[in-house]
Formats: sequence, C-alpha cells, structure tokens
Amino acid sequence: MKIPFTKMHGAGNDYVYVNGFEVTLADPGAVARAVSPRRTGVGSDGLILIQPSAVAAVRMEMYNADGSRGEMCGNGIRCVGKYAYEHGLAQENPLRVETDAGVKTLELDVADGKVRSVNVDMGEPILDPARIPGRFNGPRVVDAPLEVDGEACQVTCVSMGNPHCVLFLPEIAALDLEAIGPRFEHHERFPKRVNTEFVQVLWRGEVNMRVWERGSGETAACGTGACAAAVAGVLTGRTDRRVLVHLAGGDLSIEWRERDGHVYMRGEAVEVFRGEIEMIEPSA
Repeated sequence: MKIPFTKMHGAGNDYVYVNGFEVTLADPGAVARAVSPRRTGVGSDGLILIQPSAVAAVRMEMYNADGSRGEMCGNGIRCVGKYAYEHGLAQENPLRVETDAGVKTLELDVADGKVRSVNVDMGEPILDPARIPGRFNGPRVVDAPLEVDGEACQVTCVSMGNPHCVLFLPEIAALDLEAIGPRFEHHERFPKRVNTEFVQVLWRGEVNMRVWERGSGETAACGTGACAAAVAGVLTGRTDRRVLVHLAGGDLSIEWRERDGHVYMRGEAVEVFRGEIEMIEPSA
C-alpha cells in the first residue's frame, strides 16, 4: 500500500502527517513504527492522522514512535492547523480541532495564504492526581517527593490532556536522558506512563527545558510539556504566568491566563517535505 505523507515540525518536534480524508490506515500504530526510525524510516517522533470530525473542522489522531496512541501533542496540533488550512480541508480562522483530549481552538497567523505560526488554546490544566493520572496523595502534586531508582527528587505533576512530570533543576544540559527518562516514564506512580520535563529557570519569564516523551524518547520539543512546565513554574512560585520556553528545536511562548484559567501556546508550524511510502507486508 502506498501512503502519501507530509513531514512537518513545530519547534523541531516532527511528525509524519497523513490526510485521513483521502487515505484510510488499517493499522496506524504499525505505520507509526515503520515511518518513525531515523535511519530506516522517514524519521519522526510519530504519526499524526488528520481525519474528518463531527464536532470540529478536523480531527487529530496521534501515534507515538513506538505505535502507542497519544491523547494530544501541542506542537503537532499547530501543524494540523497549518495543513488543514493550506490544503483546503478547512478555511475558518479560528480553527477548531478535535483531539483525544477534547476540542482545541487555534488562531492562525496567515500571510499570503500560508500559516506562519499558531496560537493554541490548550484549555485548563488538570491538577487532580487521579485524573493526570498519578498515584499521589492530596489534591495536587506540587514539589512532591518522588524516589527514582533510590534517588530522591521533587516533582510537580500536570495533565494537559496527557500526563506530565516536571522537575526543576539548576542545570540540565549534561543530563543523560537516555538513562534517566525511562525511569520516570515507567515509574510505578504513573499507571499510563508519563512525559517528563527537566526545567532550568533562567529568570521568572524564561526557562530552558529538555523533555523525555513516553513512547518516543527525548524529543526536540514538546508543546504540552512546555505548557505543563509553565503551569508548574507558577504553582511552585518559580515563574510568572507568561514564560518563554527554550527547547532544542526552538522556542515556545506559553501563558497561563488568570482570567479564564486556560493555557495558551504560540509557536511555529513548518512543512518540511512531502513524499510517499510503500508499506510492505512482512514475510510469513
């Protein structure tokens, strides 16, 4: 089966996008596993399908590099908005996109028919441990103690439609995330695994961040993770409500507005190239 695709990224967080209005995939998880490897596939953090929706302009379905289903991707949804607008799937602006974490509203910055950046209303953060989900006591997990392989650390947990565990550290550049990340992702306190953000505060309006995403490993950026880090910064008193988040793939501007309690994320959306991949059935 030949599958047309578009490679896109937001702040370096890259996915293979397939137009579900034209193509039906019987096993999206298998396609995600096939296209994601950097040496033997297209190279991506996963697969995103852009599907018809009964409640919004389009529906986004996200699959991690390991084929597992993800509820939401902040960088990915910006690219969904760009694709839908530029490929004629939807022309409204603001644009509503259905996800497994609910319907999100996107404001598109358009010039000469091209979407340059997108501001996403990510909704209210979820702080109840049972809904994140995480096995912690109390109404919130803020600078809570967590033992990881015998080492004590402090974590703040937030869901932006998917689970996040945020650590604030004095330095993050030298961290061996390949060794550290899986210990958090598969920790017994997180029944659905967890995305983990390692954050260095530069001042109250600016942070550096690295991220280990469940099912994908370390990625160049994570939109929902940047939102979770911003919320955690406010909850712990380390940052203001508006913060610039520096990631390996670029910058994201995040604001947790006091007025409505919603988190807003602004960043780029970039089309890299288009192609076609042929899925070959494995030999018996």
